[in-house]
Amino acid sequence: MNPRPAILIARAVFPEVVARLREHFEVETNDTDEPFTPAQLVQRLQGKVGALTTGSERISAELLAACPQLRVVCNIAVGYNNFDVAALTAARVLATNTPDVLTETTADFGFALLMATARRISESEHFLRAGRWNRWALDMFAGAEVHGSTLGILGMGRIGQAIARRGAHGFGMQVIYHNRSRLDAATEAECKARYVSKDQLLAQADHLILVLPYSAGSHHAIGAAEIAQMKPSATLVNIARGGIVDDAALAAALRERRIAAAGLDVFEGEPKVHPDLLTVPNVVLTPHIASATMPTRMAMANLAADNLIGFLTQGRALTPINPEAL
Repeated sequence: MNPRPAILIARAVFPEVVARLREHFEVETNDTDEPFTPAQLVQRLQGKVGALTTGSERISAELLAACPQLRVVCNIAVGYNNFDVAALTAARVLATNTPDVLTETTADFGFALLMATARRISESEHFLRAGRWNRWALDMFAGAEVHGSTLGILGMGRIGQAIARRGAHGFGMQVIYHNRSRLDAATEAECKARYVSKDQLLAQADHLILVLPYSAGSHHAIGAAEIAQMKPSATLVNIARGGIVDDAALAAALRERRIAAAGLDVFEGEPKVHPDLLTVPNVVLTPHIASATMPTRMAMANLAADNLIGFLTQGRALTPINPEAL
């Protein structure tokens, strides 16, 4: 009898998901949840035909060359900038991600971060906790209006559209957006969103939220030059990927009040955070938790497992990134 295929679960996942995978495969887990170094990941993948990964695991050409038995890698995430997709395709290794299941939850969080940033919630809480609140003042932590303001969205995929609907329908905001390609008229109407150039987006938005995928082309899409085009009263929210914003340039702009505030869930080189961002008061910082509800994280892990099971048992994955690899 042929032995069952062997797979690696690169980070700790829910026991129910591990149990499902054990029904089909020989499973190696990482119960300590310490991210593997590149060398450790190569070692752990020896003899494995599949892997359940997160953004912590870089799947590179060098790794693929050292792991010739690998056939599929399944990310527990929508983004996949940890994958060298061209190298995966050349090596005939399928890659998958988890779209759709986290759209609404991530949009909720994006709007929560926008609200916290605009209304200076973290800054005022730190003030209170430090024992500095001893009287009320008319202008104390006066922030920016959200209702009726102009919401700018850079990147108008599923999550961007969900944020647009929340802003337009829930808060009466004027929604403008910029995307690589313009949406069809029906989707624009549903989102009550108007297409503008990137320069117009930067100049007109009261609240700018970033929801575009990371790529070489979007690296530092928001840097010093782009921040200079924004209103001094504007806020910036990044729930997309670290590297889309030049964090050093942003920290300098926040310190000098060239924009009012920022809310960040993602960072360059995370989990490290640029030290200058830790010293400016007008920024809300969260540790990459936009999709972090239990139902959504479970759905993400299960979809990644479904991809792994489907491909290795039936030759079909639900959400392939590079079907041309086959």
